[in-house]
Amino acid sequence: MSTGKANCEIIDLPKITDVRGSLSFIESFQHIPFEIQRVFYLYDVPGGATRAGHALKTCQQFLIAISGSFEVVIDDGFNRQEYLLNRAYKGLLIPPLFWRELKNFSSGSVCLVLASEPFDVDDYFNDYEDFLLATRRQAK
Repeated sequence: MSTGKANCEIIDLPKITDVRGSLSFIESFQHIPFEIQRVFYLYDVPGGATRAGHALKTCQQFLIAISGSFEVVIDDGFNRQEYLLNRAYKGLLIPPLFWRELKNFSSGSVCLVLASEPFDVDDYFNDYEDFLLATRRQAK
């Protein structure tokens, strides 16, 4: 995916393991390139359901499969790419202006989302055609 803007990327988080189990952590500006302003999580997603279906204008997000697995379909307005998240020590960084859809949630999965900004309804593209117009305008 190359449109001249920052790309989505899988980021490995620190993983400390001993006989008692594993621990991972995330620090703003150390592991992700933003200050965490909001945290939310998705859980009890019914089989076959799709979540997200939007793009953000300015907010960055970092998604982690804390439990179970799910797929993230990313679209920059020109290309689509799929990521499987299934490890609590790996996350997907999504910069602004990427359409995202989350699908194929395994039973008991939990998706943790760290966001660079508080919730703002005006930061969302909820209509795919509006998103395409914005990304094509930006690419010119």
